[in-house]
Order: sequence, then structure tokens, then C-alpha cells
Amino acid sequence: QVQLVESGGGLVQPGGSLRLSCAASGFTFGNNYMYWYRQAPGKQRELVAQIDRGGSSTNYADSVKGRFTISRDNTKNTMYLQMNSLRPEDTAVYYCKVNVIDAYWGQGTQVTVSS
Repeated sequence: QVQLVESGGGLVQPGGSLRLSCAASGFTFGNNYMYWYRQAPGKQRELVAQIDRGGSSTNYADSVKGRFTISRDNTKNTMYLQMNSLRPEDTAVYYCKVNVIDAYWGQGTQVTVSS
């Protein structure tokens, strides 16, 4: 059973940092691209970052480029999102996603950036 569990969200002040984690199980983690999405209240869900199987190729939404870093540790079946220089507009629920046969989503972790 594919399972994705996000963690690491919380409340942070503008300019602060958080590191999100996505613990994966139920599939061969190293065989799959992984994705971070986010959804703010009243907004569409958007792709934040993606990472290839080996972790060597990454892509980012323009809104987070230069501030966020996606990475993965295939020995731990875990993906990360390091978020620096956080802004209030980064406030959202952040979701981990994988495409195996179907798309699977984690439950999300809330990130709130507020002073």
C-alpha cells in the first residue's frame, strides 16, 4: 500500500526557514520521481518542486526558485523540502505526491508564515 506522510510544517516568521519531510512506503522509492505541491486557502493546488529518481535533477516553481531546495534520501525512503526566506504567501498545506500506477498523495502538512 502506497503511503506518504508529510511532517515538519509549523508556524514561522517571515524570513525564517522550515524543512519538510515526506516519508514514503509501499513502493520502490528510488524508482519514482517525487513531487511537492502546496495549496493555499482559496487557491488552486500548485506544483512547488519535483525531483528525479536519483535526486540529481530538480525543478521548481518560479515563486520558490532560489529559496526552496528539494532533495531525497533513497536509503531512507524520504524526500525533503528545505524552505528558506519564507514569505507569508508561502502559507499553505504542503503535500507530497508520487505517481506509481495512480497518483498518491500524503495528508499534507500545514505551513504558516506570519508575523
